[in-house]
Amino acid sequence: MKEELAAIVLEVESTAPGIARRADFEAFKATISGPNGKLTAVMKGMKNVPKEDKPAMGQLINQAKQQVEAYYAETLERIEATELAAKLGPAIDPTLPSPDIGPGSLHPLTQTRRRMEEAFRKVGFTVAEGPEVETEWFCFDALNTPEDHPARDAQDTLFMPADAAIENVSKRGDERYILRSHTSTVQIRTMLKEKPPLRIISPGRVFRRDTTDATHSANFHQMEGLYVDKNVTIVDLKAILDYFVAEIFGKGSEVRLRPSFFPFTEPSFELDMKTPNLGKLSNQWIELGGCGMVDPNVFKSVGYDPQEWSGYAFGMGIERIAMIVHGIDDIRYFYQNDLRFLQQFA
Repeated sequence: MKEELAAIVLEVESTAPGIARRADFEAFKATISGPNGKLTAVMKGMKNVPKEDKPAMGQLINQAKQQVEAYYAETLERIEATELAAKLGPAIDPTLPSPDIGPGSLHPLTQTRRRMEEAFRKVGFTVAEGPEVETEWFCFDALNTPEDHPARDAQDTLFMPADAAIENVSKRGDERYILRSHTSTVQIRTMLKEKPPLRIISPGRVFRRDTTDATHSANFHQMEGLYVDKNVTIVDLKAILDYFVAEIFGKGSEVRLRPSFFPFTEPSFELDMKTPNLGKLSNQWIELGGCGMVDPNVFKSVGYDPQEWSGYAFGMGIERIAMIVHGIDDIRYFYQNDLRFLQQFA
């Protein structure tokens, strides 16, 4: 492992100075520190190191990580300086009037969110919102997620400090505060306040401990839906998804439900769609999100009688919808405030 670490540091030291573009930097960084990166693989190998050697190997790994991070920081600083110089262009004459850059426009994610909201409003759904800082009860316990579920691990969820106090978010017990990992928490809060029948969508920002790359972000946006009434069936779920996909992706679009598992729905499905209206992606099955029939235990947690009420729930990423509709291949474009990108949606 010592030789592997030295080789990794040497590779970063020799390669980093030649990287000129941010995209190339992120791609190279993923090969070293990403989920399947070389340094990550060495760290995972610690479980095979004899107990007496773990302290020494741990120190070597920390040293290697510090060296690698230093090269990352130096490279990123150089790339950012180059990008800034390119944006500023030649020296600015402060005596000249400000150039007319035209009116502003909505961010593409805002446009996509509003388009999705409008589609669901047409069939009776209302928009519900909730806090971004939540508690474990609302995010996991009330949603039938057991204590040993991987989603509750610190590797996946962003926990607030144990002594954190959030005045406008009350706890139900001795749970921790977290940054919500899905907007299903809004479903729980809505059901606690309102009696069925109800039909809501809950768009908003969510957070997960993800390594940022072209398709992942630690901060992104979801839209979840919930319908509760008497005698709701999978037929109703399929009907609303058929309608939504046709509204967003056009006529001729199809929906497929693949069996899956989520703690808060039973049965659960992965939602796929295909459409003839996406150019190169036309008539290919594309995953959009998850869905299913609300698990009776979720109803019990909010005081609904599962013998009387039934319902369906679904969730999908707003960024994912926007990327598919507009043919965007990197989620990071949404967050970089690059006018060359944003002005395409004006």
